[in-house]
Amino acid sequence: MTNATHGNQTSQVTVYAAIELSKKSWVISIARPDRDQPSIHRITGGNFSELVGRLRTAAKNFGRILVCYEAGYDGFWLARLLTKVGIECRVLDPASLQVNRRARRVKTDRIDALALLRALIAIDRGDRHVCAVVRVPTLEEEDARRSHRERQRLVRERTAHINRIKGLLFGQGIRGVEPKLRLSRIDFAVLTTSEGHPIPDRLRRELEREYVRLNLVEQQLRTVEKERDTADSQDPAVDRKRQMAVRSAGGLGKPAPRSWHARSSCDPSPTGGSSVLILGLRRAPMTAARRAAARASPRQATAGGAVS
Repeated sequence: MTNATHGNQTSQVTVYAAIELSKKSWVISIARPDRDQPSIHRITGGNFSELVGRLRTAAKNFGRILVCYEAGYDGFWLARLLTKVGIECRVLDPASLQVNRRARRVKTDRIDALALLRALIAIDRGDRHVCAVVRVPTLEEEDARRSHRERQRLVRERTAHINRIKGLLFGQGIRGVEPKLRLSRIDFAVLTTSEGHPIPDRLRRELEREYVRLNLVEQQLRTVEKERDTADSQDPAVDRKRQMAVRSAGGLGKPAPRSWHARSSCDPSPTGGSSVLILGLRRAPMTAARRAAARASPRQATAGGAVS
């Protein structure tokens, strides 16, 4: 029998399997064409060899097996490894799965695995509105995202340390101290409270430890930003996006005129006046000659010196 993609013919030749992943155990629901109800299996979490063995045993007399799981804690290594051994895999977006909101929802690994299985069957039959399928990145693409994500976490940590230091100082009536300044270091021993006393010993030591952690985060942030810039310069996808942005600024792939500079429409004019904005472009700043002509004859400067 041929492997059709529409109607009931697909379920007659395809074995569907959904995996509910957790740290300790994996629950596998398998729907075979020769059985009315799917079978449920529980294996140790991370046991890839046992997973492949159960999948191949279930699809022994059939020509195709299709597996799915939710994108989450385990990432995409499982999908890449299943594809490497010849098993099709779909990674589903958990936020796009339909949920029954009429009554209180019972949530177990078995119920979640069966829900994933029904979504997988519907997607394979052509229903793209049931759930969104996530594109599985390569190992290199996934590694290229690390610098951006680590930088986001470091920025949040830096903000938390700064707010913590400011909050501790505010509690003593000390204002105007900026921990984020890099060029000047804070000497908490010379600070005095609003009552005229030095900062208490335990509070001062807590502030110094917090300040050390802030400086460490700042150093790591600068290192990660360098790694990010290097990765972006070597990523062809980022380079294509940058080229498309430049072409859009110039107008349908044409280079921008010499007297116009790409500039965000929300940026103020450096001359202090309003900017003429067309497709996010700003008129070039006036030279000394143009300013002199404008003072002499504003109408003539407007008519003759709009764009050189």
